[in-house]
Amino acid sequence: MTESSTLPGDPSELRLHISYDDVLFDTPQADTLERWDVSILHRRRVYDAGRCWARPGECATPECSATAVQDVAVGSMTFFKVHLDRGRNAFWAMEEESEELYETAQVLLNPATGNFTDDAGEVLEYVGSALLVMDRVTLQEPWRGHGLGAVLAMEAIHRLMAGCRAVACSPGVTDLSGSRLKDRAEWDRVYAKMAQGWERIGFRLYRDNVFLLSPASQVLEEQRGVLRARFAELCATWASIPARHTST
Repeated sequence: MTESSTLPGDPSELRLHISYDDVLFDTPQADTLERWDVSILHRRRVYDAGRCWARPGECATPECSATAVQDVAVGSMTFFKVHLDRGRNAFWAMEEESEELYETAQVLLNPATGNFTDDAGEVLEYVGSALLVMDRVTLQEPWRGHGLGAVLAMEAIHRLMAGCRAVACSPGVTDLSGSRLKDRAEWDRVYAKMAQGWERIGFRLYRDNVFLLSPASQVLEEQRGVLRARFAELCATWASIPARHTST
């Protein structure tokens, strides 16, 4: 992780809000595919002088009644939990949902059965029946470059992987607004950096840009400990900088 002094806010105030929107339609598609949305929030204290009983400049403290706590979105993640043993054929359910999920299904699932291919099954321990796909991770630019994407993704995976035999992802660049990514060499550099970040969690390239992670892997727990330790260091460094002890 890079120096915390360049962060736009206290990293210890980052929060994850994980939600599943159940529309209550008992359909084979809904039984097979669950979309889980994760909001990355930064909790900050905002001082409103107009609500303070003291004279201007005398009471801008966290304890003041005019100080409100706000959760501001600084990123998001999207996961799909794919149930291979209920609803419709998971291969075709993923094909219908999105091109990205279809590409993952083509690598991991048998189109005839909707289950893992024999090749994929050989490298996965049988600790569940579902497939968790990390579909998208987005973090606002000021928060990038500190290793936070891997930390936050790890925590979300840890909470969503129950009942899953595998976690999959396909590293890719979704924010193409920057002109610098029009250059192929720069695009390759960014892609390699992203892949390296997911490898820090424990993902390993399986085939055709699809990375796999076993929930039963000892690497998962080891890397979670490593990432949490690095995150704690980042938070401690932020707290040790006197200039940062102000409301943001």
